[in-house]
Amino acid sequence: MFSASCNTLSLMDSDIILLMNKEDYFINCFSKSPFIGDDAAVIEAGKLKNLCVSQDAFFENVHFRCDWMSLYQIAKKAMLVNISDAIVMNAKPRYALLTVAIPQNYSRREFKELARGFQDAADEYGITIIGGDTIANIKLDISVTIMAECKKPVRRSGMREGDLLAYTGEPGSSLRDLKRLLRGGSLNESSRFIEPVLREKFFYEAASSIRCAMDISDGLFHDLEKLHRSNRLGFEFFRPIPKRVGCSGEEFEILFAFDPVKESRIRNIAKKTRTPITVFARAVRRPYINICKANHF
Repeated sequence: MFSASCNTLSLMDSDIILLMNKEDYFINCFSKSPFIGDDAAVIEAGKLKNLCVSQDAFFENVHFRCDWMSLYQIAKKAMLVNISDAIVMNAKPRYALLTVAIPQNYSRREFKELARGFQDAADEYGITIIGGDTIANIKLDISVTIMAECKKPVRRSGMREGDLLAYTGEPGSSLRDLKRLLRGGSLNESSRFIEPVLREKFFYEAASSIRCAMDISDGLFHDLEKLHRSNRLGFEFFRPIPKRVGCSGEEFEILFAFDPVKESRIRNIAKKTRTPITVFARAVRRPYINICKANHF
């Protein structure tokens, strides 16, 4: 747990920087939070209905390289990919815990850039950072825990035979941009690989018409395999999906299934929220085989 003192100091910021060690300095970047300072954050649990907790790692040389993205972009993406998990559960994220392993040679300016990325993403979604841990490391590794309020959760299970399957956005660009980086190229700041676009406005309104959902983190074909295992149903595809689309991970678009009678309502919500959706398959009783290679192992 972040445990450095959060009391307001009477010194000027420049004096504080000189007196603090790096861990204390980084923690002080979140000094406005009333939860940081003890060995654990104390939250009034009664304010959260159906607490939904999720956590993902975001590690250097596994999920990113520091020459691909700024520290601000890295921290912001680490938050966004975790917020994505809450959204597709139909949960409203409220609190976050950060574990950050930081190289010892990072300067205070670099600490501040990381903190700004975390904080900007948190502010965008109304999240309070309530603590975590920091340690020295040989590379930058991040783990974020999100605590969300989930009154009516949407799970991966719940799909029925005959349901339609759809995804938001246009998957494929993340893999394309990753290949460009691996070849030594660079990306525009608007790249979805740099900053995922989450679809909370669409999903929160459409959730009552959706049977099951998940975000596309490992790739459409990989994540269909997870729905297949959860529901014991396969898929009748309406048209072929290229591997460059189906195997593209880290899209953080939404994969979901719904009763066909709800299609008109879902399309109207998509139009209203300017969310591209593609209805691509029907749930049927047949096996499903994922043709993509594993991403992590």
